[in-house]
Amino acid sequence: MANTDDIRNIVILGHGGSGKTSLTEAMLHKTGATNRLGNVDDKTSTCDYYDEEKEHQHSIQSAILNIQHAGKLINIIDTPGYPDFIGPSIKSIPAAETAIIVISAAAGIETNTRKMSELAAKADIPRLIVINKMDAENVSLPELIKNIQATFGSQCRCANLPGPDKASVIDCIKNESGDSPLMDVAQAHTDLIESVIEADDELMESYLGGEEISPEKIASVFVEALKAGTLTPIVFTDARKGTGVQELLDIIANDTPSPSRAKPTILKDGDSSTELSADPAGPLAGLVFRVGFDPRSNMKYSTIRIFSGTIKADTHLLRNDEKKSIRPGHILKSQGGENKEVDAGIAGDIITLAKVEELRTGDLIHDGKVSGKFEMPAAPEPMFSLALEPATRGDEQKIGTALEKLCEEDPCFKITRDAQTRELVANGLGELHLRIMLEKMKNRYKLTLITKEPKIPYRETITAKAEGHYRHKKQSGGAGQFGEVYLRIEPAERNSEPSLQYSWDIFGGSIPGQYEPAVAKGVNDVMKSGVVAGFPLQDVKVSVYDGKYHPVDSKEVAFRAAGKGAFIDAVQKAKAALLEPIVDMEITIPAENMGDIAGDMASKRGRVIGQDMLPGNYIVVKAQVPLSEVTQYNGQLKSVTGGRGSYSMTLSHYEIVPPNVQQQIVAQYAKKKESE
Repeated sequence: MANTDDIRNIVILGHGGSGKTSLTEAMLHKTGATNRLGNVDDKTSTCDYYDEEKEHQHSIQSAILNIQHAGKLINIIDTPGYPDFIGPSIKSIPAAETAIIVISAAAGIETNTRKMSELAAKADIPRLIVINKMDAENVSLPELIKNIQATFGSQCRCANLPGPDKASVIDCIKNESGDSPLMDVAQAHTDLIESVIEADDELMESYLGGEEISPEKIASVFVEALKAGTLTPIVFTDARKGTGVQELLDIIANDTPSPSRAKPTILKDGDSSTELSADPAGPLAGLVFRVGFDPRSNMKYSTIRIFSGTIKADTHLLRNDEKKSIRPGHILKSQGGENKEVDAGIAGDIITLAKVEELRTGDLIHDGKVSGKFEMPAAPEPMFSLALEPATRGDEQKIGTALEKLCEEDPCFKITRDAQTRELVANGLGELHLRIMLEKMKNRYKLTLITKEPKIPYRETITAKAEGHYRHKKQSGGAGQFGEVYLRIEPAERNSEPSLQYSWDIFGGSIPGQYEPAVAKGVNDVMKSGVVAGFPLQDVKVSVYDGKYHPVDSKEVAFRAAGKGAFIDAVQKAKAALLEPIVDMEITIPAENMGDIAGDMASKRGRVIGQDMLPGNYIVVKAQVPLSEVTQYNGQLKSVTGGRGSYSMTLSHYEIVPPNVQQQIVAQYAKKKESE
């Protein structure tokens, strides 16, 4: 078991197709952790062990691996790169001391490259940029370096350079001269040294005084430069050929921070906070950052980064602020889909527990001596939706259990039961995301679901004042039913709370007070079911001001019917209108697509309300648009931007639907009612 000073935790981030998994496989093979080089294409990857990952040939879930190099235990978190599977990537960032940002030389800086680098910077962990596929044809590496510095900052400096034949790399720390097709090695050496010594005032003073700085002194402050952010090293690799992989491993082992040298992790508890020291003898504090289920046995595995203390098989664990203790059982080290038992997990290490059903992503695991929460990066809100129905009757219970497990695995997959439309709705980050989740349902749980586009949750309202009247009278031989209600309605302020402002303004006892609840129930029945097209009503003021009753035949059921009828009568006179949900959208696109997106928003009845420029010639467009116009926006945006755009959206408010759109919706409702 390694000691804390000899542990390195890295998270590998970047866009899909940049070669993150291939790079991880190359590191596994180079260090002897695997006896052959795993390959995504021929489905022999150690990282991509789920059936869906093998089938689609890209990562869907983060994979936990470990290697030994130069006397160091290096824990690797290989993460998905496609935007639809960004959730597990985001939740992995707090578990590492260093983020490895992988960029394909052929593709350059892509959407997720930018996003994941920003999240790593926000988490205040050092970044190291790997330019993979360095020998790709028709690539201008000088232009790529220029774009990297424009996007991520001038502190991005080459720690090595491609050799003349791109079959090797030249160390820019040790070498002050050399021949590289990319740039002058001497200049790269100088740029690197200057960025490193920025982190040390004394060394900077010596350098400015003309003193030569030895490689040993550079090495001694390299980690501090990474932590301070004065340096983001750039290194070159070709993972498939193994070029530069040894040199990358050396940098990770020798020049990135160990848990004990990293910035302290903060545990927040209300207004107070606790700094966690990477001390195996300290109080236990760990973060659950990954939950997965074995694709064969469905056994649950929870992966924990330990920030302080030690976990053993007999340790009594507590979860968050719960009092019930948990026995961890076997302590495991994960190697992709395989797990090996170890004696203990110490501060700084990453371990896995099996069959601990209580654990969830983001949980604090402790021994009762600390309290609070870890600050986790926010995952994007899933806004691409599909309504789900079981293909086989009687599968409802099984489907609920299976969906719950999938939600545990992926923080960006959510299931809701829409109270208004009564649909079971799956929410994800895109069509691909939900399609693969449904594949998991079929592969793992033998469950097939029918999907359709979910109903838009429209609402109804009124736009004018009106009066309503209804007399409910029923004679059927025995005791009759009688109730008569007069009421007034008027529009309330848009999106007001509560949505119904009800008042009982009966004077003189024309309706006894005992029937007020029944009248209110009748009004509320209509608020729920609507009048125009079957959607709930909102923003209505109702005043019940008169009526009649019969001393024998008046009953609650009669006044409920009378209240309902009078309210429907008033709504039909009050220029009822449909309201539609309007969403706030933030769309990140290349600058050259701005005109296309603005035009597209206008065609969707949307309005652009602002825009911000980003480094690397990208723009964030802020817009408001009806939800009904963007339910399939994921595919449309990919088409317009060539897959380089991304977006997020949240509900903003409700607005009145244009008359032509309302006519279509009302006609559809009438047709449905007729068929029923």
